[in-house]
Amino acid sequence: MQTLSLDFDKNKSTLDALLGVGRCFDLVSRDLIIAERRARLWFVDGYCDDGVLERMTSFWLSLSDISSVQTAQQFCDRYVTFGEVNVERVADNILTGVFLGKTLLLIEGLDEAVLIDAKGFPMRSVEEPESGRVLRGAHDGFIEILTINAALLRRRIRDTRLVMEGVKISPSSRADAAICYIEGKADEKLVNELRSRLEKIDVNSLSMGQESITEALMRGQWYNPFPRVRYTERPDTASASLLEGSILLLIDNTASAMILPTRLFDFVEEANDFYFPPLVGTYLRLIRASVFILTVFLAPVWYMLVREPAPQDAWYAFLAIEEPNGVPVLVQLLLLEFTIDLIKLASLNTPDVYGSSFSMLGALILGDFAVRSNWLVPEVLAYMAFVAIANFAQPSYELGYSLKLTRVCLVLLCAAFGWAGLAIGTLLLVLLLTTTRPILGKHYLYPLIPFNPKKFAALLMRHPISRKNT
Repeated sequence: MQTLSLDFDKNKSTLDALLGVGRCFDLVSRDLIIAERRARLWFVDGYCDDGVLERMTSFWLSLSDISSVQTAQQFCDRYVTFGEVNVERVADNILTGVFLGKTLLLIEGLDEAVLIDAKGFPMRSVEEPESGRVLRGAHDGFIEILTINAALLRRRIRDTRLVMEGVKISPSSRADAAICYIEGKADEKLVNELRSRLEKIDVNSLSMGQESITEALMRGQWYNPFPRVRYTERPDTASASLLEGSILLLIDNTASAMILPTRLFDFVEEANDFYFPPLVGTYLRLIRASVFILTVFLAPVWYMLVREPAPQDAWYAFLAIEEPNGVPVLVQLLLLEFTIDLIKLASLNTPDVYGSSFSMLGALILGDFAVRSNWLVPEVLAYMAFVAIANFAQPSYELGYSLKLTRVCLVLLCAAFGWAGLAIGTLLLVLLLTTTRPILGKHYLYPLIPFNPKKFAALLMRHPISRKNT
């Protein structure tokens, strides 16, 4: 572990080489004379707050005598007026501080460096996220700056029990993160487990932020599509989760919070439920839960009912396909599944100026043109349109795609084995859910397994806020 010494020239050349002065155009350094002592500043161009740095530099240059300063900490205590400042001797910690946006000051005669947190990151406004919009309530959202996200939580939870514990993830990437929880409400064992598992992460890169950390925390089961982490870009949702006893993991450079532990039934809840009266909120939850079931089973059950011509007096005769078509119904269903995903992917890369043209093209592909060309029948379009709309009833993209993959597998099993295939697929789905291991906490199907009637009822029914007894 490389450390600084009392040799100023050696420290200067070492830090220049490690930081890449001369190689990196954005790494700025400047020599100063502070009361007859040589000094040097390093900072990353674009990170430093020029106004703060100019005021501090002019103050240091005006000093006439600092002979009483024996340590870097004494210099900070007497001559650094900025609030966030610390001293470091280990070279790795110094480099990490500079790359995080801190200004580095090295003074002749001292074997420690001063790190001043006078950064001014380029950032976007805390506007409402695209997913999880609400009709009423707060319209702010997390951004890519960890400290700003922490401040958005502090603004809502003014409680001394709120803990925001800073951690460094992976010795290679040293990504900044914060474990957030409320003492007395969060399970201390789960907090310790999360802290321990984060300390064991050692990967070359965490460039994909939360997804990289989620995969590092995952306990195998790569084949399982169901999400074991719930993300939110809404500070009000994150604050409500903290008050309910959950743990948040905030990652720098990521505009969302990870909510742990996560179970399947947690996705029934959504922010809009709490901005309406309890009766309306309960209705929305029941609609969302029903839509989840229909999203998975509507297409395979309908396919089984129309697979064979129905008798005229059958109760489901109205589901029959009236117009014959040369393309098998199974192929039509799969074709629409893939086409809808193709349109989603294309819409992400479509500039706004071409948005209306893209909508017209999508309508032609999936509308009257597809029916007239005998590629699709109207019934398939109607059912798959409902399924596509139902996927947007909840804000989790991960859950939406897990339901899609489950639905496709059920349709394929129905095509291969008929009603027995649907039964086998349902059984395999139940088996998969019961064996899913969450990242933290109890069973993935809790409060259904193990059954907790009070918690289960609270998930499906939005209870009014109760007053404390006074």
